[in-house]
Amino acid sequence: MTAASFIWLQFAACALLIGVAGFQLSRYGDVIARRTGLSGSWIGLALLATVTSLPELATGITSVTIAQAPNVAVGNALGSCVLNLVFLVVIDFIFRDEPVWHRASQGHVLAAAFGVVLLGFTLVSLLMSHLATGDIRGAPVSTAPLGIGLATPVVLALYFVAMRTVFSYERAHTVTRTLGDALTKPLPTLRVACIRFAMAAAVVVGAGLWLPFVAVRLAAVMGWNGSFVGSLFVAIVTTLPELAVTMSALRLGALDMAIGNLLGSNLFNVTIIAVDDLFYRPGSLLAHVSPVHAVTAGSAIIMTGLAMVGLFFRPGSRVLRAVGWVSLGLAAMYLLNTYVLFLHGE
Repeated sequence: MTAASFIWLQFAACALLIGVAGFQLSRYGDVIARRTGLSGSWIGLALLATVTSLPELATGITSVTIAQAPNVAVGNALGSCVLNLVFLVVIDFIFRDEPVWHRASQGHVLAAAFGVVLLGFTLVSLLMSHLATGDIRGAPVSTAPLGIGLATPVVLALYFVAMRTVFSYERAHTVTRTLGDALTKPLPTLRVACIRFAMAAAVVVGAGLWLPFVAVRLAAVMGWNGSFVGSLFVAIVTTLPELAVTMSALRLGALDMAIGNLLGSNLFNVTIIAVDDLFYRPGSLLAHVSPVHAVTAGSAIIMTGLAMVGLFFRPGSRVLRAVGWVSLGLAAMYLLNTYVLFLHGE
C-alpha cells in the first residue's frame, strides 16, 4: 500500500466514524432535550445545534492546539458554512413537490441575516489582522491587546443574541419539529440516551483529534495546501451530522426544518472560529492563517445573500426542470471558491 493510499484510508475511517457517530449525537441529543423538557425551547434547540457542530468544534480546537494547523481550523469552519449552503442546492434537487424557494418560509431570512453579520465581522477581522502583519497592502493597524482577533468577543456576543432572537421568533411563529419525530421506535430512557450520547461524543472527539493530523499529512502527500484541504475535505467530513439531520427532515417532508438546520448551523460554525481563537496561544488566530480564507468568507456571505434573495423573491420556476436559478448561483459560487482555494491557498 502506498503512502497516499494509507492516508486516504485514514481519512475515510475518520469520515465513517464522524458520519455514524455524528448522526447518533443528533439523535440522542434530541432525545435528551425532549426527556428533560428542553425540546421546543431555545435552550433545547441550541443544544441540538451545538451537537451537530461538535465535529467542527473538536477538529478546530485540535487543529489550533495539538496539530498546530490553523489553516485547517479556519478552513474547516468557513468551508462548513459554504458546504451547508451547497446542501440547499441538494435540497432543491431532491425536493420535487415544488421549487424549494417558493415553498420555504421567509422566517429563515432572520437566521441568514445574522449569519451575514457574523461572517462580515470575521471577514473584517481577518483583513485587518493581515493589514497589521503587512500581508495585505495598506496602512498598518494595531493588533488586539489580548492576543485574540478583533471580532472574537463581538462574534461570541452576537452568537448568543442571534440564537435567542432566532429561536424566540421560531417559537412564536412555528411549531418546532425535532429530529426525534423522524424516529419510528419509542424514545429511549434518559439514562440510555445519556450513555449513548456520551459514547457517540467520545467517538466524534476522538475522530476530531485524529482528523487534523490526517489532513496535514494528506496535504503533504498530495501536494495540496492546508487551506484547500481544510475548506473542502475536512469540511465535508465534519458536516456529515448536518447532512444526516437534513436528510431525516426531508424524509419527514419537513422542508423548513431542513433549511433552518443548515442556516442555523452556520451561526455556530462562524462562532467556532472565535472559540478556536481563544485556544490559539501564538496570538490572533486570523493573523496566522492564509489571507485566501477571506475568499471563503466572502463566498459564504454572497451565497447567504443569494439564499435571502430566494427566500424573499420566492421564484417558482426551475432551470431545465432541475433546480432554481438561485441554486445554480449557489453551486457556481461554491465551485469558484474551491478553485481559488486550490490555486492560491497556503
